[in-house]
Amino acid sequence: MSERKVRVRFAPSPTGPLHIGGVRTALFNYLFARQHNGDLVFRIEDTDSNRFVPGAEEYILEAFQWLGIKFDEGVSFGGEHGPYRQSERRDIYKKYVKQLIDNGKAYYAFDTPEELAKKREEVSNFQYDASTRMQMRNSLALERAEWEHLITDGTQYTVRFKVEPGQEIVVNDMIRGDVHVKSDILDDKVLYKSVDDLPTYHLANIVDDHLMEISHVIRGEEWLPSAPLHVLLYKAFGWEETMPAFAHLPLLLKPEGKGKLSKRDGDRLGFPVFPLEWHDPKTNEVSSGYRESGYFPEAVVNFLALLGWNPGTEQELFSLDELVQAFDIRKCSKSGAKFDYQKGTWFNHEYMLRKDDDEIAREFAAVVANNGVDESYERVKQVVHMMKDRVNFVKELWPLCSFFFIAPTEYDEKTTRKRWKDYSPQQMTELMEVLSGVEDFSIEGQEAVVEKWMEDKGYKRGDIMNAFRLTLVGIGKGPGMFDISAFLGKEETLKRMKRAIEVLPSGK
Repeated sequence: MSERKVRVRFAPSPTGPLHIGGVRTALFNYLFARQHNGDLVFRIEDTDSNRFVPGAEEYILEAFQWLGIKFDEGVSFGGEHGPYRQSERRDIYKKYVKQLIDNGKAYYAFDTPEELAKKREEVSNFQYDASTRMQMRNSLALERAEWEHLITDGTQYTVRFKVEPGQEIVVNDMIRGDVHVKSDILDDKVLYKSVDDLPTYHLANIVDDHLMEISHVIRGEEWLPSAPLHVLLYKAFGWEETMPAFAHLPLLLKPEGKGKLSKRDGDRLGFPVFPLEWHDPKTNEVSSGYRESGYFPEAVVNFLALLGWNPGTEQELFSLDELVQAFDIRKCSKSGAKFDYQKGTWFNHEYMLRKDDDEIAREFAAVVANNGVDESYERVKQVVHMMKDRVNFVKELWPLCSFFFIAPTEYDEKTTRKRWKDYSPQQMTELMEVLSGVEDFSIEGQEAVVEKWMEDKGYKRGDIMNAFRLTLVGIGKGPGMFDISAFLGKEETLKRMKRAIEVLPSGK
């Protein structure tokens, strides 16, 4: 028998924006598929019609396009195993619901929500299972004629899976090893609801994975409690030979305190938990996204890859191709991964340093233009080269280096008190005369002349350079002074110095 082709899937529900934990799950599926020359399937699990949110599906697709995570088949990609949207597969599921009922593996249940709620009040820790099912209103407890009449009469019903007690279920997990579960702790899960003519997640998930030939199911830890039921369903259908291998990824945990990462954590600490900005169509609430916050997609991918997985080396920076080569699902952690959002910022800074100046300059040029400055691309690129190592995001460049493009109109009070001495106006006037006579206004050309002048005059270098910086920048920040003056050019440098001498305290 030939080895089975690796086929994995990512199957979100279109109930809102994609959580960053879902992005990580999709990424790990992608890495696993690419590493084994397999396929990644994109499926939409929209069986819960009450929770459907318009625009969510398009949002999810756009997020993966931005991140560079490519699918091989599925919704919007096509393929031989469609349709890939569960709401379009009703007739397929009905066939398998009938098969389970005909084989005595499932049964009709007519209990109303009110009846179930009453039972939960009467019985502490009530569970619909082998010990209670004969007390309920279902096709196992009722006479055949009675329950058939209920169906003919149009009474709403569900179909429940019949879990046999006394079994030991073994879930083989690539991360956690064999997980043993007693069937007695499982309830008879609802597989189908007549009210909307759709299966629940449990049935649809199993049928789709089987028909789409999914070989490995890599999903979040929150689905681990469902795994024993899914194993039983595979056996009930007689599909043991095609049962996928499971891998349940560790949860993403809060940066502070206990519990899993939530949107509230991001709102409180000021970081996104969604890949793209999300506009809620019901509440009009806007939630921040990694893209709109200025993160590079490569940095987000790299950051997420190392949450709950460790390559076993000191390497931290990986391209997507390098991640494919290094990834080993067995090296995923069993315990939750703390979401260190500050590390995400660090990754973005590292990618900023490694990116070509052109790429950063193209983005920053738009920011410069939006601030009303008409500047050449080459000069914008020069500023990027000088300043990109000082920021984590492109959006931080403008407040840090707007002085390159716009002369200061105000001078920082704290810097002025500290750096503008009584003798500074006289020294800056002398420096203007020195710079006026410099023919080669390059960094090197200025530096040689000014350094000799300071030495000849016996001036302290700190006094001169700090005051010089204040005249050109308006505050005590920026790169080397000759880098700034060379960029501004002689005319603009002298113009700024002249104004500062006029505006700042004149000394005694």
